[in-house]
Amino acid sequence: MTTHEFYMKRCIELAKNGLGTTYPNPLVGSVIVHDGKIIGEGWHKKAGEPHAEVNAVNSVKDKSLLKEATIYVSLEPCSHFGKTPPCCDLIIANEIPNVVVGTVDPFAKVAGNGIKKLIESGKNVTIGILEDECNELNKRFFTFHQKQRPYIILKWAESADGFIAPKMLKPVQHDKLKPIWITNPYSRQLVHKWRTEEQAILVGTNTVLDDNPKLDSRDFSGNNPIRIVLDKSGKISENYHVKNNSRKTIFITESENFISTENCIYENAIFDIHLISSSWDILYKNEIQSVIIDGGSKTLQSFIDANLWDEARVFIGQTTFQNGTTAPIISGNPVAGFDIMNDELKIFKNYD
Repeated sequence: MTTHEFYMKRCIELAKNGLGTTYPNPLVGSVIVHDGKIIGEGWHKKAGEPHAEVNAVNSVKDKSLLKEATIYVSLEPCSHFGKTPPCCDLIIANEIPNVVVGTVDPFAKVAGNGIKKLIESGKNVTIGILEDECNELNKRFFTFHQKQRPYIILKWAESADGFIAPKMLKPVQHDKLKPIWITNPYSRQLVHKWRTEEQAILVGTNTVLDDNPKLDSRDFSGNNPIRIVLDKSGKISENYHVKNNSRKTIFITESENFISTENCIYENAIFDIHLISSSWDILYKNEIQSVIIDGGSKTLQSFIDANLWDEARVFIGQTTFQNGTTAPIISGNPVAGFDIMNDELKIFKNYD
């Protein structure tokens, strides 16, 4: 590992502290080095608050050292005025002579302009250090800006015999519906951690009608995701948790009989073979950069069949149902696998 890679790795570690809190901004970490020692570091914590470079510069006790320092940043410094001033101007104003960048920012208002501005001001700029790792760090942000859709994560748990739910023997009132757990409490807490990291969570109508889920992150500290619900004909009544107005929820429906409120937004789409792509247009319009597809089986399989997914996280529990709702079928081999007590977690990826 080179010196540049060592400090860029630290930038990536810092940036990950912002996962789930920076939307719609990217994850960015920054380190300032003088004479082989880190004298300042920071990360972007929340949209509208100071960027990583600002926090790093502010953390330096002896500002006179900046004129002989190198600043490392995982993503190209911004060159435009948004909610905060350009980071390029900060670097130039503090006369930091050396700038090392992990990867170029694809956002149209930056897209190489930050690097250009730094070079024109006389800075020594190095680009592409741990570039693949820096791109992976911001896979959500990059997918949104380059593909005009969210980063899509499929997630489900299946029994040892391949079902995601048992066959229901008799109807149950919605207010008495309770989930039938396939996985152990540690796996379930991990799922709630994931919910704090992604911007939204999507389910189909039957998942709501069968389980009455809250779709929150109650078992882990962090933000709750925006709820997205596919509800073709408006079957979901006001009595279900997803309509409790506790937080932003987007209903994608064919019905035009609903009026949106602050936390309950209705978007119209035709439920045909183009529904999946239509849904992403809606989510892109709502500036949603990442989404977990949490069920049910039919909805998950629709995304797999359309080849419109980036990552799949599949739990396999020890429970057996013998009959019920069959788990989605996904091809290819997992890129990673983990044991969580007696559960197995398989990770699939649909990109290079």
